[in-house]
Amino acid sequence: MQGELFLTKDGSHSLRSLENPALTYHSTHGAINESRHVFVEAGLRRLLDDGKTEIRILEMGFGTGLNALLTLTELSNYPHASIYYDTYELFPIDEEQAGKLNYPQQLGINADTFQALHQTEFGIETLITDRFHFRKYRENFLDVTPSPVYDLIYYDAFAPEDQPELWTASAMERCATWLKPGGALVTYCAKGQFKRNLRAAGFRVKALPGPVGKREITLADLVDLA
Repeated sequence: MQGELFLTKDGSHSLRSLENPALTYHSTHGAINESRHVFVEAGLRRLLDDGKTEIRILEMGFGTGLNALLTLTELSNYPHASIYYDTYELFPIDEEQAGKLNYPQQLGINADTFQALHQTEFGIETLITDRFHFRKYRENFLDVTPSPVYDLIYYDAFAPEDQPELWTASAMERCATWLKPGGALVTYCAKGQFKRNLRAAGFRVKALPGPVGKREITLADLVDLA
């Protein structure tokens, strides 16, 4: 989806759909604030703080690349760790539009690092830094045969009312199959039916406080129900 650039309340950019202005990539309350709170603080830091040296992340919905960029920058605080990051995005934004996003300036990092995430070839693992291995796929997440190789899933599809097929019980069963034993899924969505779908797929669901403008988010750990 190509969209209109706009500033969120924390000073960072997001995109909104030209066809449906209510459809945005991030919270209008703050793109960086939301992504850091949901995916880095609620998901990634648990693993880093536990001393895990190799972390494998699957992101559903690469979008603007903000989640990947925040994950990469978080590594500077944890010199013991390396991250292998795979992401699925069927409708990527183009490099020109990515170049207008102000995330590097907001985060105080080199813009080339951010652009590298958008410029890499699909399906090819690329070493963005010496400890951040990155690979993106232009494929439908629901069409790929999953295997249990990931420690953490960032689930960042558009909301259930916009992409209902990605929030069903069967989609969550697919996520469970992607994860190693003890793996987890984290997402901004906290709708009741979605949480019931997670439980049906074998997850233990925990509500966590949300970022500015949102009451709660969801962390789901994979448990063995046998």
